[in-house]
Amino acid sequence: MRLTPQQLSAIRTTATETFGEEANIWLFGSRVDDNKRGGDIDLLIETNQSDIAAIVRAELAFLTKLQMKLGEQKIDVLVDYPTRHSTPLIFTIAKQTGIQL
Repeated sequence: MRLTPQQLSAIRTTATETFGEEANIWLFGSRVDDNKRGGDIDLLIETNQSDIAAIVRAELAFLTKLQMKLGEQKIDVLVDYPTRHSTPLIFTIAKQTGIQL
């Protein structure tokens, strides 16, 4: 996994601040592979929130706070929640190939 301890801490702390204690986080994509270089930070956040407006606010707050902590870099976030009617394939792939933080 190609994240520093400081990056890991920032991701976990920010997810807890914005999505709550129960949030689960996966890192997936190129940052999982130690043999690759560069690449954006791809995250899947699983929340128990069900209000769509609250989820959108949490996602925006998460991205804003994380950018402030990590500096300017590409961060992609997927958010899964219990009232979703169907699960996109990328969510399944992220969980199967990613690392839970």
